[in-house]
Amino acid sequence: MINHYLVGDHVFAIEAEEQLFDLLSNYTPFLTDQIGESHVFIIHVHQHPMPENQAWTHVYTDTSDDDMPRIEMSKNDQGEWLLGVSVTKEGELVSKMQCSANWSEVQVYTDPNYFRFAVDNAAMLVYAFRTVAMKTLLFHSSVTVRNGVGYMFLGHSGTGKSTHSRQWLQAFDDAWLLNDDNPAVRIFADGSVRVYGTPWSGKTPCYKNESAAVGALVQLAQAPENKITRLRMTQAYPYILASVSGLKILPESMDAIYESIAALLETCPVYELECLPNVEAAQLCAQTCSL
Repeated sequence: MINHYLVGDHVFAIEAEEQLFDLLSNYTPFLTDQIGESHVFIIHVHQHPMPENQAWTHVYTDTSDDDMPRIEMSKNDQGEWLLGVSVTKEGELVSKMQCSANWSEVQVYTDPNYFRFAVDNAAMLVYAFRTVAMKTLLFHSSVTVRNGVGYMFLGHSGTGKSTHSRQWLQAFDDAWLLNDDNPAVRIFADGSVRVYGTPWSGKTPCYKNESAAVGALVQLAQAPENKITRLRMTQAYPYILASVSGLKILPESMDAIYESIAALLETCPVYELECLPNVEAAQLCAQTCSL
């Protein structure tokens, strides 16, 4: 069975046994029958180990975050990619992804017990790698919407992004959570920038097929008092780069990321909010960002 999903105005497909789609409830809001000419990628899921019939050369191990899976990346002579993913940084690999050179075709091999984990990681990674050339960036961010405008909160894990979003919801009756971990951002030719909900939202089950114009990006830092400062482009750039998912070992992928971030910074203001985990921080942030 093949289902198609619309995320950030990009269509991708997942092929798996029909009964397994019951485990993918986070994708249900994004189901679409408006397939158009083609999908940007398709994932084929296999519930058995990957055949060991090719030679692979290890190129990279991603262990950037202690609380995130470890990703082992290899490549073969045909330019195809092999990604192995573990549940924990030091754990064994529970799924493998064999991907075409341009990331449009993905074979996922996993134990049935890890089906959703394997699909989520495959879809999220390939979405980031495949759409970056289409002026789309997958962010590590919590996003709150108010008056039709999305405010993106950035920072390392544990900084308090989710907490700050909750403070907005507490402070403002008209605020709502779009995504709590992995929203998609699209930069359009006319200079407009929109942030989209996705099927990936970390530990918070927030899977909304909605979008909003980006009003501001806010880098959070814990502090003994609330203080907000608008950043210059050169100050903001490293914060944005650190928050964007992508295949940063490839020059062409990095070029696309750089170009999109530059366009984003031309349109969207970026602030640094040093704050306490209180409602007053949300009120200060909202007042400043909406000026």
